[in-house]
Amino acid sequence: MDRYTTATLRVNGQDLQVVFPTHHTLLEVLREECGLTGTKHGCELGECGTCTVLVDGEPVLSCLALTAEMEGRSIETVEGLQDGNELHPLQAAFADLGAAQCGYCTPGMLMTATALLAENDDPSADEIRTALAGNLCRCTGYHKIIEAVEWAAGVVRGDAGAGPAREVLFGSSVPGEGS
Repeated sequence: MDRYTTATLRVNGQDLQVVFPTHHTLLEVLREECGLTGTKHGCELGECGTCTVLVDGEPVLSCLALTAEMEGRSIETVEGLQDGNELHPLQAAFADLGAAQCGYCTPGMLMTATALLAENDDPSADEIRTALAGNLCRCTGYHKIIEAVEWAAGVVRGDAGAGPAREVLFGSSVPGEGS
């Protein structure tokens, strides 16, 4: 017989009343009880990072976190990044640069990168690689992901003209054509 817990979770700035089996992870409750399906089921072993959310501003693998321990804490999911119809700079950069291919790992990457930029608004490529080391992507070589985080960091800092070189978005000019 399952034991159930009732809790108020603070998710993306809103208090949500949830009832769930006491043994359910934060991943299960976010998806099944809160309807926030942006957080993905991956390995469910804490090895791939697809389920990463922020708890009190820190990246947490929601497949390993018990929901019963989350009351009174601030939880942010990928759905909380967007402000109305305005994408977060990370979301826009991932989309514009093609950093998300199948998109399955993208929510976890975005949440981990959000925590990184909150701590360091001018990370080096190596710092980005280190921060994202727990987030696996099976579709890309990570190059576009790192570029997207660098671009978004510039936007967050307010750098005029932040963004990738023209060649990154449009490719190199054809030899013999005027630039």
